Amino acid sequence: MKKITEDILSIIKSRPVNSYKGTFGKIVLIGGNANFGGAIIMATMAAVYSGAGLVTTVTDNSNQVSLHSQVPEAMFQDINELPQVLALVSQANVIVIGPGLGTEENSKQVLTAVFKNVTDKQTLVVDGSALTLMAQEHLSLPTTSTNVLTPHQMEWQRVSNIPIAQQNPELNQQATNRLNAIAVVKSSRTQVYSPNTEPAENTVGTPAQATGGMGDTLAGMIGGFLCQFGNDVRTVEAAVYTHSAMADEIAKNQYVVLPHQISMALPKFMKKHEH
Repeated sequence: MKKITEDILSIIKSRPVNSYKGTFGKIVLIGGNANFGGAIIMATMAAVYSGAGLVTTVTDNSNQVSLHSQVPEAMFQDINELPQVLALVSQANVIVIGPGLGTEENSKQVLTAVFKNVTDKQTLVVDGSALTLMAQEHLSLPTTSTNVLTPHQMEWQRVSNIPIAQQNPELNQQATNRLNAIAVVKSSRTQVYSPNTEPAENTVGTPAQATGGMGDTLAGMIGGFLCQFGNDVRTVEAAVYTHSAMADEIAKNQYVVLPHQISMALPKFMKKHEH
């Protein structure tokens, strides 16, 4: 298994002089029911601060004020208005679905509709509740879009049918090939799998990251990177490395790293490492 090291940061490119917000992609993030608004807000913050050009958040109406107070750069759409949601999805380069989505009937309807409507020009990042719903409802991933899954080990067990105790590189790779998706299997040393390619293991990270919202932030970062730097596995690896490398820096002076602190530090980190 290869190692993900600082070299992967060569993915972060200097911005062209002749560019505008559309140059850096349109991303739609879907999630945050009435109880879990924080998850989609943290994912949104990560997408905005990592440099995605246009960011729209599809969430429960009860989260609108909180979203705009935390991330005024993001646009809002009520998740309960499905035709408008699908119209936004059709215009996106990247769709992130799942942070705080929940597993209610409405959550299932939205997820199923998104899966049916994505195209071969789009990249779909599936996180959190969306992974649980996939497993519970036996939903197949779209065959058109480029798909990225971001499970922790229990979610990976649900999606791959590999018990946590039996998860190993060989079986994880087989599951990834079968799913035909990039899989970010999160742990203390996160591993990234892609169909028929050598898996990669992250070499940075800290126990200070073990706090709620860390995965939501990573999903938003992955989406932001995919908007700007290409939709292949190396871009995903770069986001994984950046997320943990920044946490290592913050943890030098803090007992716990808060997810939003990673997002807020992203612009300076990315500027330091642009190529």
